[in-house]
Amino acid sequence: MSASSSAVAAAPDAPPPVVMASPPDSLKFGTSGLRGLVTELLGMPSRAYSLAFALHALDRDPTTTQILVGRDLRSSSPAIALDCMAAIHQAGLEPIDCGALPTPALALEAQRRGCPAIMVTGSHIPDDRNGLKFYSATGEITKADEVAIVSRHAGLGLPTLAALSAAEARSVSSEPEASRRYIDRYVAFFGADSLTGRRVAVYQHSSVARDVLVDLLRAMGAEVIGVGRADRFIPVDTEAHEPELVAYIHEVAQSGRFDAIVSTDGDADRPLVADESGKILRGDVLGLLAADMLGLRTVVTPVTSGSVIDRSGLADRVIRTKVGSPFVVAAMEDAAEGGLGDIIGFEANGGTLLQSSVVDSAGRRLPALPTRDAVLPILASLIPIARSGLPLSRIVERLDVGHALADRLKDVPSQLSLQLLEQLSGDDLFARRFFSSVGEIVSMNRLDGVRFELAGGAIIHYRASGNAPELRCYVEAQEERRALDLLDWGLEAARHQLVRKGQLPI
Repeated sequence: MSASSSAVAAAPDAPPPVVMASPPDSLKFGTSGLRGLVTELLGMPSRAYSLAFALHALDRDPTTTQILVGRDLRSSSPAIALDCMAAIHQAGLEPIDCGALPTPALALEAQRRGCPAIMVTGSHIPDDRNGLKFYSATGEITKADEVAIVSRHAGLGLPTLAALSAAEARSVSSEPEASRRYIDRYVAFFGADSLTGRRVAVYQHSSVARDVLVDLLRAMGAEVIGVGRADRFIPVDTEAHEPELVAYIHEVAQSGRFDAIVSTDGDADRPLVADESGKILRGDVLGLLAADMLGLRTVVTPVTSGSVIDRSGLADRVIRTKVGSPFVVAAMEDAAEGGLGDIIGFEANGGTLLQSSVVDSAGRRLPALPTRDAVLPILASLIPIARSGLPLSRIVERLDVGHALADRLKDVPSQLSLQLLEQLSGDDLFARRFFSSVGEIVSMNRLDGVRFELAGGAIIHYRASGNAPELRCYVEAQEERRALDLLDWGLEAARHQLVRKGQLPI
C-alpha cells in the first residue's frame, strides 16, 4: 500500500540554538538504543543523532531514499519525532511518519519497505527520559553500527549544525497501516480461531500497543477485556516489577474471569504475562515457551536468563551473551553464518527475536523478525492454553523453572555501580566476606557485570543498567523463599556497601 500524504505540526517558531555535537552528560547508547533526559535530547541533540544515523544509513546503502519514524505515548515523543523528521529532510531523504505504534511493528514495516527506521521511545524508563532506537532494513542495528553513528555524530561540523538548527519538519508522507500489518502477521500464521474460548485481560496502562494488543487477541478469537488504561505515561518495567504492579495484576486475577493477564512495556518490545492466579511469569520462561511452540532449537539469550533454558531439554544449543538486544542480534547472526538453523533469541525481560522463518504443517509461514517483540511470547503463553485446555500455571509448572527474580537500586550512577562490580570481581577476599552470610562462592562469571553461583546452585548477579542510573540485581534459586530472601539480601547488601563507602546517602 502506498503512503498517503499528510501534514505534520510545524516546527517551533524559534529554532533550537546551534550547539556542538558532543553528547550531553546523560545521553548515551545503552543496552537498547540512545537514552537520556528529555531536556538533553529534545531539539538539537535528537536532530544531530538522527542526521548521523541517516548519513550512516547512506554509507551502508547509497540507494536509501526513505527513513520511517515511529513513537511511543510518552509526552515528549511527538516533539522529538518532529526533530527526527527535520534531520531526515536535512539529509536529503524522505521521512515517513508512522505515528504511535509498537516498536516491532515499525521494524516489520522497515523490513517490508527495505528502509531504515527510527523509533522515539524510552521504553520502560520514566517520562522525564526518552530515547531513540535505530533500525536497518533487516532489523536492529548492531554495536558496530552504534560506533559508526557516534563517529558520524562527532564529525558534524558547525555549518551542518547551523543548517540543522534551522531545518523544519515539513509535510511528510504517513503510513497508517503498519500496525494493521503487524496484527495480520500473527493472525495469518496462527489462525483466526486459535484463541477461541479464551478469556484474556489486557493491562493497557500507557503502552503504545494497548489497542493493538486488544485488536489482535480479538482477531484470534479471544474474549478480551481492557483494564487499567492510563491518561499519563506509566513506566512499566516488565522485568523488575514494582509492588504496585504486582498487587494490581493480582487484584485483576481475583475475579476468576481470565485465563491470563497480558501487557507490554511502553514501546511493546517486552511482554508481561500473568497466569490465571495473577502470578507474573518470568520473561525467559515466555521466550522458552515461544521456542517450544515454534520448534526452534537454537536459543540465544543473555547471561541473565535462568538456568531453566539449559536444563529444560527444549534447546539443542544455548548461546549466552551480554545483556542487550544488539548482543543477541550479533550472536544470532553469527550462529546463522556458522550454519546453524532454527534460531530464536530472547532476553530475561521476555523480548523475543525471531532469527529464523517458521513454516507450519499447513504451509503457513511466519517470516523472521530479528528484533525484540512482545506479541510473540504473549501468544506463546496463550495458544498452549487453547490447544491443551490446561491452565497456564500447569503449563509452566511442567518446565520446572525454579524461581528467578530481579530488582534494582534506583538513582545509583553507573560509575558507582561499576566500582562495586570491580571490587566484587577483582578482590576474592572481599567477595567471600560480602557473600559469607548467604553461601559459599562456587563460580564467578564476568560476561556482563558479575554473576556468582553459590553452593547449592543459587545465583546472585549484579550489573549496572545500560538504560538508567540503576544497579540491577538478579537472583535464582530452586525454592521461592530462598529466591525472595536472596533478592532482599542482595539489594540491601549492595546498598549498605555503597552507603558505607559514602557513595550514597543513607
